[in-house]
Amino acid sequence: MTPRAVLVGLPGAGKSTSGRRLAKILGLPFADSDDLVEAAAGRSVAAVFADSGEPGFREVEAAAIASALSDFDGVLALGGGALSTAATRDALATAGVPVVLLRATLHTLTARVGDGRTRPLLAADPPGRLGALAAERDPVYRAVATMTIDTDGRTPGQVAATVAARLHERSRA
Repeated sequence: MTPRAVLVGLPGAGKSTSGRRLAKILGLPFADSDDLVEAAAGRSVAAVFADSGEPGFREVEAAAIASALSDFDGVLALGGGALSTAATRDALATAGVPVVLLRATLHTLTARVGDGRTRPLLAADPPGRLGALAAERDPVYRAVATMTIDTDGRTPGQVAATVAARLHERSRA
């Protein structure tokens, strides 16, 4: 059993919000890798970052995602940096699941994440960090994604409906 769709993208792209709506449309459960990390670690993402740094967090995250890729039948949203781990990229390729890249402009992303206080990698300078993360991560996202959806100017419900339609088209091909 593998997820029906995996959502990837930068912080603020709409992975969790649109993912919940997509799961509802498809009649499937939803999981967010940050929630899986918190369940595995028994503490918040921020606490894992504070105690173990980004490398320690990525290790816990990769294990949680690998488990979900083999055991979870639903819509899975990955944290923005999850694909920085080769093990996660390899696990996605092996699973053969549709990987949906949700994209938005830096202006939209910045507006959505606000001051970044709840996002450890953005807390110091959300606009600056998002720009740097976009430059670093976009090539990886594009290499892994099987489809790309622009979320600018769309509600989470519209994004979810678009993804559901594209998944349906893909399943018929």
